[in-house]
Amino acid sequence: MNQYLIYSAGKFITSNQVLEVKNPFNQSLVATTYLADQFILEEAIIKSLAVKEELQNIAPQKKHNILKQISNEIYANRKRLAEVLSLESAKPLKYALAEIDRSAYTFAIASEESKKDNTQHLALNRINNTDQREGVVNYFPIGLIAGIAPFNFPMNLAVHKLAPAIASGCPIILKPASRTPLSCLELAKIIDRTELPKGSVSILPMDRATGNILVKDERFKLLSFTGSPDIGWKMKAESQKKKIVLELGGNAATIITESADLKDALTKSLMGAFAYSGQICIHAQRFIIHTSLYQKFTDELKELALNLKYGDPLFETTDVSNMIDEENAIRVEKWINEAIQQGAQLICGGKRNRSYVEPTILTNCNHTMKVYAEEVFGPVICINSYQTIEDAIDQANNTKFGLQCGIFTNNETELNKCFKQIEVGGVIHNNVPTIRYDQMPYGGVKESGLGREGVRYAMLDMLEPKILVK
Repeated sequence: MNQYLIYSAGKFITSNQVLEVKNPFNQSLVATTYLADQFILEEAIIKSLAVKEELQNIAPQKKHNILKQISNEIYANRKRLAEVLSLESAKPLKYALAEIDRSAYTFAIASEESKKDNTQHLALNRINNTDQREGVVNYFPIGLIAGIAPFNFPMNLAVHKLAPAIASGCPIILKPASRTPLSCLELAKIIDRTELPKGSVSILPMDRATGNILVKDERFKLLSFTGSPDIGWKMKAESQKKKIVLELGGNAATIITESADLKDALTKSLMGAFAYSGQICIHAQRFIIHTSLYQKFTDELKELALNLKYGDPLFETTDVSNMIDEENAIRVEKWINEAIQQGAQLICGGKRNRSYVEPTILTNCNHTMKVYAEEVFGPVICINSYQTIEDAIDQANNTKFGLQCGIFTNNETELNKCFKQIEVGGVIHNNVPTIRYDQMPYGGVKESGLGREGVRYAMLDMLEPKILVK
C-alpha cells in the first residue's frame, strides 16, 4: 500500500485523519495520505512566519537556482509524476504528461522572474517648484500566502501558486484538493531537497472546516483560490482585509467564421470540447458557427467525437476516461436530459456509465438550459449558428462568465472587433479557449474571477510597492 506523508513546514508528518485516494476510473485504492487538522495548520503558520525574513533576504541568484532545480527534477521524473497524476484524477496519460511538462516550465519561468530587478526611479518635480526630489520604488514580499488548488489540474494549478510565491520571497501554505493530493505531495519531496528555508512551503490536504482558516485568518496576507464560483465569491466575502485572487469558472465560447480553416478548427475544437472530459474551466463549451459552415462543422465534429477512444487513463491510446466522481457524472447526465426535454437536439453521446459520460454534442440550445448558461464541467458542448459577427459577439457575451473566448478567423477586422468587444480576460486567435500559456496573464471578468495568474502577474499581487522619496 502506497502511503504519502503530508508536508508541514519542512517536515513530512502524519495525522489522526487518514485520507484514501481512489482512482476514479475503477475505484481502486491508489494510496493513503492524511488530512491536516487545525493544530498542524497552526504549527505550519507559526513556522512560516518565523522564516519570513530569511526568505525575503534570499539572494536572487539563489532563488533562481532553487526554482530551476525544482523545474529540472520535475522534468527528470515526468513519467512517474504523470502516472501518479493520472491515477488520482483519471486524466488520460497524454494529458497528464503535458501537465507535468507545463509544471516544470512554470517553475522555469519563475526562476527567470526571480532574478529581475523591478526597481523604478521616478522624477518627482512639482509644477512651478524647483524641488528636484527623486522617488525610488522597490517591491517587497507581501507576507504569508494561502493557496487553494482544485482537482482538475492538481499539479500545474498548484504550481501557479507555489512558483510565484517562492520567486517573490513569500512563505506559502497550499491546500491541494482532497481527491487529488498525491502529485502535490510528490512535488513536496522535490521542494524539500532544495536549499529553500524549511517552513517556506507547506502542502497540507485539509477538510473544508480546517481549510477555511486559510480564508479567515488575518495572518495570511493573500489568498489565491482556484475553484468554483459559488465557493470563491463566498471566500471573498469572508476573507476580511487580505488580498484575494480568484480563478473561477466559465462556459467559454468558440466562434468559427466563414473565413476560418475548417479542418484546423475541427481538430482543435475536438480537443477543446472533450479533453479531460471537459473538466477544465476554459473548456470550449459553446460553439458559435457561421451559418455557411454550421452543418458541415456539426456533422464532422460528430464523426470525430464518435471515434474518440475511451479507456484506462494509463493507456497511451486513451482519449477520454471517467469524470472525477459519479456524483458529478450524474449531474451532467441530468443537465443533458433537461436540455433535451427543453428542446435541445442530441447529436451524439448523452449516456452515462458510472462516472463515465460519453462525449456529447447538443444543438438548438438556449440560455434557459444549464448546459448552455452554467459551467457544465463535463464532456458536453452546445453548437449554435450565427449570421453576422455582431450576432456572434452578442451570443458570446450572453453569459454571466467571462474567462476566455476562441475565434477562428482570417479576417483582421473581425478579430479586432472580437478582441475589443467580447467580455473576457483573454481572446485566443485561431484556436479554442482551452489554451493557456503559463507566462501569460490568465484570469477572467464578471463571475469568472478577480485578478490574474501567470507567474509575473501573480507576483504583482505577492509584492507590495514601497517608495523612498529622496
